[in-house]
Amino acid sequence: MSDVADILSGVDAGSIHAVVEGRHGDPFSILGMHKGVDGRYSVRAYLPGALRVEILDRDSDRVLALADLIHPAGLFGAMLAERNAYYLRIQWPDAVQVTADPYSFAPLLGDLDLHLISQGTHYNLSKALGANPMTIDDVAGVRFAVWAPNASRVSVVGDFNAWDGRRHPMRLRPQAGVWEIFVPHITDGERYKFEILDRFGNPLPQKADPVARAAEPAPSTASVVASSEPFRWNDHDWMDKCRSTDHFAKALSIYEVHAGSWLRNMEDGGRALDWIELSQRLVPYVREMGFTHIELMPIMEHPFGGSWGYQPLGLFSPTGRHGTPEDFAYFVDRCHQEGLGVILDWVPAHFPTDVWGLARFDGTALYEHEDPREGFHRDWNTLIYNLGRNEVKGFLIASALEWLERYHVDGLRVDAVASMLYRDYSRPEGEWIPNRYGGRENLEAIEFFKHLNSIVHERHPHALMIAEESTAFPNITKPAAEGGLGFDMKWNMGWMHDTLHYMSDDPVYRKYHHGSMTFGMIYAYSERFILPFSHDEVVHGKGSLLAKMPGDPSQKMANLRALFGFMWGHPGKKLLFMGGEIGQWSEWSHDGSVEWDLLDEPSHAGLQRLVRDLNRIYGHFPCLQHGDTMPDAFEWAVADDAEQSVFGMLRFDAGRRPAILVISNFTPIFRSGYRVGVPFAGLWRRILDTDDLVYGGAGMGSGDRLSDDFPAHGRRQSLLVDLAPLSTAMFLFEDGEAMTGGEQS
Repeated sequence: MSDVADILSGVDAGSIHAVVEGRHGDPFSILGMHKGVDGRYSVRAYLPGALRVEILDRDSDRVLALADLIHPAGLFGAMLAERNAYYLRIQWPDAVQVTADPYSFAPLLGDLDLHLISQGTHYNLSKALGANPMTIDDVAGVRFAVWAPNASRVSVVGDFNAWDGRRHPMRLRPQAGVWEIFVPHITDGERYKFEILDRFGNPLPQKADPVARAAEPAPSTASVVASSEPFRWNDHDWMDKCRSTDHFAKALSIYEVHAGSWLRNMEDGGRALDWIELSQRLVPYVREMGFTHIELMPIMEHPFGGSWGYQPLGLFSPTGRHGTPEDFAYFVDRCHQEGLGVILDWVPAHFPTDVWGLARFDGTALYEHEDPREGFHRDWNTLIYNLGRNEVKGFLIASALEWLERYHVDGLRVDAVASMLYRDYSRPEGEWIPNRYGGRENLEAIEFFKHLNSIVHERHPHALMIAEESTAFPNITKPAAEGGLGFDMKWNMGWMHDTLHYMSDDPVYRKYHHGSMTFGMIYAYSERFILPFSHDEVVHGKGSLLAKMPGDPSQKMANLRALFGFMWGHPGKKLLFMGGEIGQWSEWSHDGSVEWDLLDEPSHAGLQRLVRDLNRIYGHFPCLQHGDTMPDAFEWAVADDAEQSVFGMLRFDAGRRPAILVISNFTPIFRSGYRVGVPFAGLWRRILDTDDLVYGGAGMGSGDRLSDDFPAHGRRQSLLVDLAPLSTAMFLFEDGEAMTGGEQS
């Protein structure tokens, strides 16, 4: 036994009370090993509920001392003659535990880590913060670290300590506001949270880890220690190929998916598929359909399934709804092996107010703005990230890089960019704060996007950064170095709205809105665009794409086939939400499934075949790809025939040959012998008609056509084609014996 006075030498009674009450802000100054004034060493351990504690030599298991109970709440202590590496042997009421002492370890994070965290430039943040399994001084365990600069005490709690915040209070690293502790002898799979006292000592709801790499499936809310073992990737060929791929010059056709409702397992209670099952079902389907990429609606951990993932709280964690992080990595790996890229929707605009999440994380507005005029989204009842704070910007950028680097994803579609760019977004006059120049632009968000995209492209030049931005904010896809925001592509929301508005009209009225279909080409090359028919257009009472179309069921289907032909012939990359390719009648429900049984009907199976063939043609002919971003590769063949609602587009490759004529008739009237001017004389081979019998049409369109030496639409040569009702046809001109010259005059 040791003298209690020696064990507590230099420790005042107030500190002892603070430790046993779980409110001491510097537990390492009391617990662990400390050198006394007489050259001996005191060892103190707070172990509520323990019956007996022995200090063991770590190397020999020799008993160095039997600890005294120096406070009835469970504070034990002993004196050692010399500094030894030691274990604690603890007699609990029902077990004996031998463990290293968490308070025997030196500070864990280096000064460089702390500096980068505070500067917002620690781009491997999940390797510094969060829960990281590791071995320190030959002891295996997990290092926990969390940013909470305004807390008075932070503890890690979990199954390993009965969720008792008194047992593992953490060490504060004040230069960065980071708290840390190494908990020995636990490993991946452990559930945990952080228990925080605010600056006044008031307890907050236990918080999930903002940088957790894994989490419990909702509705549970604990973080989970993820494995530190690297994934076994088999996508080396894909990754090598991506480094030399010019996305702008190639076909990009994206299949947008909500993982939980693409297909339900009806034999198992209608549950959603997991990542392994999606690898087996979704991946071969998308490959067979000819899409180049799968875009997943947010799979970052989110508390409410009805948000579809757009209110995430786990920006570093794949949702546990579909399996483990390793399962998600396997899904990405399978996509790559099958030649498919993976794009993730990513949400840096806002986060939900759940008390166990980021909201007032350490008792202050840490991640969000204090003032609701800057920090609260009225539309979504969410909180807005404070992009004026280095640590918050660094947190978000590190999250983006986590998906690109740890999970090999090929790009991120950044959600709700417009809401970030404008301080008055969806706010009435007087309820927003102007920027320092008195304007409405969010200067911090603008700089954030420039920084984000610059860092991403510096580290991953092949990654796609895509903006969902619904306004005319300039230079979204211009490089940051040239004054733009630095995105690679932008969803063309204007084209989508104009096109769907036109197509929803009864054909008799379409001639009055003819400009809706041509207007998009006025600005088509002001940005690098993706043409999206996304999930947003088939929810909240808007109806499915098929249901938007006018007429009887057969006319609706014909309208949709013609629209898809027009879309795939129009400049711009393509995106289609799941279910659209089979002509789903019902609007999307996240609790349901795509209506796959519709494929038993020939018209729906025909539409699916059409989308597959459109993707095949788009991927095969460079002239349908080159003009996506190059204005010299597009011309209107027919732009002004409003009376007959006919549109003609010419698409060229870099050498102007071959060329494809895309011609659409958006009325239910058969137009026999419609004359359209073409730039080259010779044979124009029909490569697709949406009215073909195999697609569920009537087969009324033209076959191959030879040009006539007859001027039309300002061109010397022309074709006479039969335009089926509500159809789009594509005709290919190639160099060959049939060509006799005749460029446009």
